Amino acid sequence: MTQRTGIGIDVHPLVEGRPLVLGGVVIPFERGLEGNSDGDVLIHAVIDAMLGAAALGDIGTHFPPTDERYKGIASGILLTDTLKLVDAALWRVEYLDATILAERPILRPFMGRMKQSMAELLGLSEGSLNLKATTTDGLGFIGRGEGISCMAVATITRVE
Repeated sequence: MTQRTGIGIDVHPLVEGRPLVLGGVVIPFERGLEGNSDGDVLIHAVIDAMLGAAALGDIGTHFPPTDERYKGIASGILLTDTLKLVDAALWRVEYLDATILAERPILRPFMGRMKQSMAELLGLSEGSLNLKATTTDGLGFIGRGEGISCMAVATITRVE
């Protein structure tokens, strides 16, 4: 069995007037993530991890921010489209691990819903997906509450 691993990282600034969406779940907060799509850093990092593992480029290659078709799009749609790309290249996502870096809001109460949402979008069992959240203890732009970041790792296997 051939396996590969990919890494994805995404960062977006927090801005007024947008909902905060993480893992396809709207999180109650006074600001949301800026971006051409809904700015969902969790899904964007997972997309890059999946594409990287399959050697299919990155999110900007497949869903360019200059393409009006993706303006305001729910990132869950981009994730399911990415899954189709990975499947077409004869790879199967086996496991995902992601860490969200955010000083605020506290994400613990929403982790279960985010995990369920991601598992449903990807057709994975919740045991094949791990989500974590941490702060930067007040350091840097994340610590100052200016943005949120996410790092993700995807493990895929070759479909024979």
